Amino acid sequence: MPALELTHVAKHFGAIQAVSDVSFTLEAGEVIGLMGDNGAGKSTLVKMIAGNFLPTHGKIAIDGREVVMHRPVEARRHGVEIVHQDLALCNNLTAAANVFLGREMRKGFGPFSVLDYAGMYKRSAEVFAELKSETRPRDLIKMMSGGQRQAVAIARTMLSDAKIVLMDEPTAAISVRQVAEVLNLIRALRDKGITVVLISHRMPDVFGVADRVIVMRRGHKVADKKTADSSPEEVTALITGALEKAD
Repeated sequence: MPALELTHVAKHFGAIQAVSDVSFTLEAGEVIGLMGDNGAGKSTLVKMIAGNFLPTHGKIAIDGREVVMHRPVEARRHGVEIVHQDLALCNNLTAAANVFLGREMRKGFGPFSVLDYAGMYKRSAEVFAELKSETRPRDLIKMMSGGQRQAVAIARTMLSDAKIVLMDEPTAAISVRQVAEVLNLIRALRDKGITVVLISHRMPDVFGVADRVIVMRRGHKVADKKTADSSPEEVTALITGALEKAD
């Protein structure tokens, strides 16, 4: 049973067709590279999966059941999490505080409860260990590298029992060493059976970690194939329009 299935999904904004008739399925533990030029429809497609937009046409199914999601909180209830490019982290807080932001652990009863800092530090350390990350729960976000920040954002999705993680340009504007760290985080998610949709412009990253690549151009899906059966040159030709569709 597919973890995620899109069937003839389209999104129109008035006369503008942002996404047109896109269908594909993703399996549990599969990493998909979603590629395309600016304005190709990638972000709109992901926002429909994340519950930001309702499709104009078509349907979305998670674990074999059709879902209609009006808000991101509804997508999260179905196990869909998104890691935005800006990460949405609080620089003045620790890694653990960011992981638990909005869902802090407490101890005590009712009005006499207090924040359980020890519990949050312990659970955060466990999640970072699962991700094979060297990020430490007590470190402040403002002192962290780009790779460590990604680890915090990904750890936050794991607390909610995510089945599908959507990642928007996670390796943009970070060093080569930090890129390798982020790709290892994606592999750790895959190894836990979590489906990952990687939106990226970076060919080495997609071909280094993704099982399949889906290419969008002008709102249409023009390729959906295994990375082992494609190449950066073919994907570039598909993105630019030099090649209409993949074989």
